[in-house]
Amino acid sequence: MEKTLGFRLKNAVNAFFSRDPTGFRTNAGPGYYYRPDRVRLTRGNERSIITSVYNKIALDVANIDILHCKIDDDGRFLEVVDDGLNTCLTLEANIDQTSRAFIQDVVLSMFDEGVVAIVPVDTTADPTFTDSYDVLSFRTGKIIQWYPRHVKVNVYNDRTGNREDLLLAKSDVGIIENPFYAVMNEPNSTAQRLKRKMALLDVTDEQTASGKLDLIIQLPYVIKSEARRKQAEERRKDIEMQLAGSKYGIAYADGTERITQLNRSVENNLMKQVEYLRDMFYSQLFITQGIMDGTADDKTMLNYNSRVVEVVVSAIATEIKRKFLSVTARSQNHSIMFFRDPFNLVPVNDIAEIADKLTRNEIMTSNEIRQKIGMKPSSDPKADELRNSNIAQPDEEIPVEEDYPVDYEEGGNYEYE
Repeated sequence: MEKTLGFRLKNAVNAFFSRDPTGFRTNAGPGYYYRPDRVRLTRGNERSIITSVYNKIALDVANIDILHCKIDDDGRFLEVVDDGLNTCLTLEANIDQTSRAFIQDVVLSMFDEGVVAIVPVDTTADPTFTDSYDVLSFRTGKIIQWYPRHVKVNVYNDRTGNREDLLLAKSDVGIIENPFYAVMNEPNSTAQRLKRKMALLDVTDEQTASGKLDLIIQLPYVIKSEARRKQAEERRKDIEMQLAGSKYGIAYADGTERITQLNRSVENNLMKQVEYLRDMFYSQLFITQGIMDGTADDKTMLNYNSRVVEVVVSAIATEIKRKFLSVTARSQNHSIMFFRDPFNLVPVNDIAEIADKLTRNEIMTSNEIRQKIGMKPSSDPKADELRNSNIAQPDEEIPVEEDYPVDYEEGGNYEYE
């Protein structure tokens, strides 16, 4: 029965006026001035280089759709499975995060630690006793201790508002290792060396910003006597006073004096090393400055997407399929697949042109192309055939125009049936 307007107004709730503030405060749990569930990365001041790269990759991975779906016997996408697991992957991973924010969290944690745990917090059954359960919420966790068949994971508990340690079976938690561990997490990897050089450069910058110049003044006389020592000390104080009282840090020196700044050569050398390691870091991750600032051409982006983004998202999707789809579900053609929206990569005209060339040259069938862009296979049998639609097949009749003349004599008239 349709509810009347009066009934709806009677049961309406206002977020500000319909709640008891005292009850809220006593039952809400501990409060924070920051998000306690957010990842706290271990990196420091090198965020201008390394963090920007990690964020770029994490955002691109999170932009790819990961789906719980059913496939046919040939491994082709058929339909999306509407369940809790798919909701976690496409809409809401937990009460604090959307699915895309969760995947971004997974990637950043994996890059930072070298490995990340995907913990099924809410499930329809206890994973300890059965593998036939549906996942209702996910959280990222930090693995703090390894055992032969278990791991201890630090996870945020949204019921208490605290991070807690859980001992979980490896079979019940997704464990994703960084595919680029050798580049990012090895003790002497390019990323770690870049961090150390950046830390040294930061120390040098702080010394310069504090006004400490580290100068050596070569005076035109030998300092052996106490009188010469006092004279040199007076000269040092005089230069300090000039620099302190100068708006632009300028002082004068005698033509016979020679002044050398110690930290300038060290700073210049460190900067060259940082630039060298940055370029090496970029190349090992198939990244260019054009990718970072959005000016890269199609070939460069294709190389980056296939060698970095898809490698990371494939690692995530494979582990989710391995741990959160039972053997029975996989035998019933359930799978975890990921799809990149091609319309975000190239113009629609280019996709149509590429598809046309692939089908006309009998490289791919129509259904294979539909599979690549995340569409269901066509039920038309011709869609599974390698055929050029512009060329008549041997078993097809060439259509004849009904009004085509059946008799023709040169210089005469057309005769129509």
